[in-house]
Amino acid sequence: MSSKQLTGRDERIVRRYEYDDSWVIAADVGLASEDVDVDVVGTTAIVVADTGEQMSETEFELPGEEASVATNNGVLTFTIEK
Repeated sequence: MSSKQLTGRDERIVRRYEYDDSWVIAADVGLASEDVDVDVVGTTAIVVADTGEQMSETEFELPGEEASVATNNGVLTFTIEK
C-alpha cells in the first residue's frame, strides 16, 4: 500500500491510498451525507456541497472508472477498482 496526503486552500485533508486491486480517496468534507451530492461520470467525480447558506461544486479526475462512493462522519470516500 502507498499513500499520499494533500491539503487544499481551506486546510481540508485529502488522502489517496493505493492497494494492489484498488485506489481509495478519502476527503474530509466536514458535512453530513445529506449535504453532499456526488456524481461520477466516467473518470470525473462531481461533488456538490450545500450547507443551506452556501453551495459549492468541485470536479476532479479519478484514476479509474469503476468507483463507489460513501460518506461517513464528514468523510467522503471513493473506492476505485483497478
